[in-house]
Amino acid sequence: MLLLSIDTCDSRGSIALVNGDRTLGETSHPDGEEYSSWLLPAVDKLLGEHRVSHSDLAGYAAASGPGSFTGVRVGLTTAKAWYEIFGKPIYPVSRLALLAESAPSSAEYAGTFIDAQRQQIFAALYRRSAQGWQTIIEESVISPLDFFDSCAKAARDSSLAWVSLDPDILSTTPFWESQRGSAPIVRVHPPFAAALGKLAFRKQNQVDALSLDANYVRRSDAEIFGKKAAHP
Repeated sequence: MLLLSIDTCDSRGSIALVNGDRTLGETSHPDGEEYSSWLLPAVDKLLGEHRVSHSDLAGYAAASGPGSFTGVRVGLTTAKAWYEIFGKPIYPVSRLALLAESAPSSAEYAGTFIDAQRQQIFAALYRRSAQGWQTIIEESVISPLDFFDSCAKAARDSSLAWVSLDPDILSTTPFWESQRGSAPIVRVHPPFAAALGKLAFRKQNQVDALSLDANYVRRSDAEIFGKKAAHP
């Protein structure tokens, strides 16, 4: 199953071409370059290197968030456009759910999080089951202290692992030093568009353009600051 996988949720994004559980190629987004100018040429180059066209693809795996409003929107809008042009399904994957896949096999729970700036994180808690990772605490934008406290209460005495692109946030959270216990910390290094594509292949959760929803979690800056200006 040949999938083109794209992740544009923040500056650490990437694209990949995967066939089932095999990575054919992966390209990282260069820091500082706009996705609007980088994405399509990078995709054309990647497909060309492997002599693949859009007609050869089974579909598109796309990171549905959370992340920056603009980044998430660019990726999903592009996937929707490809759906309209080529008629291939889209396989959305949450970045936070993808992080849970990197938890050690001994962990029953995985608390996953990404820096959301403004002293907040994008975060969710998952529990391992025979069907895969099940959501226990829904994805949200939250303070690190509140999230870590909620995870500790939900997991109780069960094994818990923290999985993140930005685990250094833990060291700046007061709760962490006094309550950390033996929970392992897993730092996930980008790029991971290939891992996203492989998870999409395993989950087989396909949607069409109309059903594809972005998981922004937090409103755009325009909405936030516009509302503040209207109600000082």
